[in-house]
Amino acid sequence: MLQGLTDIHCHLLPGVDDGPDEMEEAVRILRKEYDDGVRQLIVTPHYRKGMFETEMEKIVFAYLALRREAMKIDSCLRLYLGCEFHAHSKMEQELEGKIRPTLAGSRYVLTEFSSSHSYERIRNQVSGLCRKGFLPVLAHIERYPCISQDMDRVRDIKACGAYIQVNAGSLLGESGRRTRHFCGQCMKQDLIDFIATDAHGIRQRKPNLLACRKYTEKKMGSDYAEKIFNVNPEYILQNKVL
Repeated sequence: MLQGLTDIHCHLLPGVDDGPDEMEEAVRILRKEYDDGVRQLIVTPHYRKGMFETEMEKIVFAYLALRREAMKIDSCLRLYLGCEFHAHSKMEQELEGKIRPTLAGSRYVLTEFSSSHSYERIRNQVSGLCRKGFLPVLAHIERYPCISQDMDRVRDIKACGAYIQVNAGSLLGESGRRTRHFCGQCMKQDLIDFIATDAHGIRQRKPNLLACRKYTEKKMGSDYAEKIFNVNPEYILQNKVL
């Protein structure tokens, strides 16, 4: 078993998306993650056509630089490269062509949709990814009204092969009472697979995984918290099917 918490969704690489602009802030975010007990992170810069299309060379350069900084904090602090892939019609082909990385080189793909996407659109994308052998992890599912307003659709999309990720801040109430209620219902019905920070900065959208783990343990018990924050992320890092 891996030691410490694992954050599978965060925007820590400097100068590549809407996360930190400079390495100095990136390191401060990384230290906050470390202080929260996080020992494994998958950094997931955005990839979205017409908005975030940073060259992979620049992303890899930033990733290797931040990984060196992580080693200075603690040799046990491990960084892996991933991507938050905004869904589009040629997503499967781009993944097969390795245009953007999966989560830590695994079959898992952090998949983002727009709040305006229909449920049929999301369902079809999930099915298409699964047919190609990928394992779609739906990023912050609480942001998609077509799903968050119908718990049956959460169960249905999981049955289609999707894995469910919610943001720690959403569960802690940072996105409002309605969003917190939805995430709480998902948790009570054991529909969540991963909880991650989706961290973007040190002041706003900052890391909060430890606070969320404590909250989750209080609500659901230590075994459940261990599963969500420790056991399940290890399946991604080992490229095993959850």
